[in-house]
Amino acid sequence: MADENTNEVVAPVEGAEAAPTEGRGPGRGRGNRGGGDRNRGDRGGRGRRDDRRGNRDEEQGEELIEKLVHINRVSKTVKGGKRFGFAALVVVGDGKGRAGFGHGKAREVPEAISKATAAAKKAMVRVPLKEGRTLHHDGLGHFGAGKVTVRSAPAGTGIIAGGPMRAVFESLGVADVVTKSNGTSNPYNMIRATFAALGEQTSPKSVAQRRGKKVADLLRRGGASVEVAAADAEAIVE
Repeated sequence: MADENTNEVVAPVEGAEAAPTEGRGPGRGRGNRGGGDRNRGDRGGRGRRDDRRGNRDEEQGEELIEKLVHINRVSKTVKGGKRFGFAALVVVGDGKGRAGFGHGKAREVPEAISKATAAAKKAMVRVPLKEGRTLHHDGLGHFGAGKVTVRSAPAGTGIIAGGPMRAVFESLGVADVVTKSNGTSNPYNMIRATFAALGEQTSPKSVAQRRGKKVADLLRRGGASVEVAAADAEAIVE
């Protein structure tokens, strides 16, 4: 570009046309960075919520007793052949009268166990215990071809049970019990029958509350004196 007065060629100023571009470039960059910060903030928020859930799971896991009852290899027939996996049966309890069972399937054993454990924690039930060591009364459980009998026992008897049933009572916190299993030896049916028998357990306090009476009145029906019935009623923990 030439000047009419001096006939000199005036060079364009460097960056005159690039300035708007540079202005737009950083603007877009700042916008992207801002959006990225917002995204990172969202991810951070989700991460904090996940951490809180993880802490609650860890707190619950510290108090729970996990028993692996059975692992079975399973297969699924698909178009290309068979896919093999594993099925796990797990019993979970806190040792203070709460227990549950669950099963899970996965391609690997650890994943199947974790799924079964999570299912067992969600299905935990409370069973009233006498003196915190045995059952209040005898019970019968039935599921499918499995039939089990559970009986209360005096102190020092121990857990007289085998296989899957022992895992249930150990995780439940029962120290003295006598059991018998008839019919099938399938661990799934035995576990379900055992929990069916435990679900029928009741405590004197719950029976007295349901009938609108005192615990001592129920105990006196067995022929005990007023003093003995009152002492036994005070000694009942559950």
